[in-house]
Amino acid sequence: MKKFYMILAAIAALSMSAQAQFLSWVEVGDYYNATELYNGSYFDMAPTNFYISHTGAQMIYTPDLLTGMEGKDGLKIKYLNFKFYCESYEEIIRNAKVYLREIDETEFASVEGVKQFFDFGELVAEGRYDIDLLEYYGEDQVLALEMEEPFPFTLGKSLLVTIVLDAEDDDNCTMGSDYAPFYTSGIRGKAMTYTDNWTSFVDYANGSEFPNASASVGCGTNVELPVTEVGYTYERMLGDVNGDGFISIGDVTTLIDMMLGSDTGFPVNADINEDGNISIGDVTMLIDSLLIVD
Repeated sequence: MKKFYMILAAIAALSMSAQAQFLSWVEVGDYYNATELYNGSYFDMAPTNFYISHTGAQMIYTPDLLTGMEGKDGLKIKYLNFKFYCESYEEIIRNAKVYLREIDETEFASVEGVKQFFDFGELVAEGRYDIDLLEYYGEDQVLALEMEEPFPFTLGKSLLVTIVLDAEDDDNCTMGSDYAPFYTSGIRGKAMTYTDNWTSFVDYANGSEFPNASASVGCGTNVELPVTEVGYTYERMLGDVNGDGFISIGDVTTLIDMMLGSDTGFPVNADINEDGNISIGDVTMLIDSLLIVD
């Protein structure tokens, strides 16, 4: 009986010590090899255009666009990166706000033919975005947004991203040909935009016209998603190969099956010795951990 308790204690200790936070990334579009630049009205430019003093965008990232998170627990959204091409000589200053929300919907609703914005959700980042575009003239640059508090995210939901960018003064805008974000191909209608020289998107959201995406205030309603890199953290329990939340002999069996070609189990938890490979060394280490006795 004493040995039985010791084995349970060893398994519990392995579970606790193996639980840790890791960072990974999802690309929407070919983020690192993007070539397609936006070419059209600034009303339809997400997440921003820098031509107008006050801009905003809502973007829906559906579950099929966020693949790669499967089998990972404790998901939290930490970073959002957007690539653009710079041909401006100016310094751009924006006060930025980022709101995140989980939704079940995969499309924006329409009421009597008028597209509807969603309620913003939780404010997760707020700060000053200051970049001297002259320094990056003729180069790709990144609008990088970091969440102050990582946002818990449920796999299988859509991620609604609302970005608000406000100039500190009305003159701090680029010329129309100075900036172009990289865009995806064919993911149309998953974003809507807002542009105005006098009123912030936040103020608009608190007004009587919201949630209508009104052309009178410069809303784009059938917008393609920009190329995006989503950074997220997750909890990883090394040894929980079958993903049942425990470390047991069943994980050894699943690990061996994986080595023999089975597609069951969770590879993210199978590299027990963290050498970058799934091998017999991981099986040995897992068995040794399960056989600790006094």
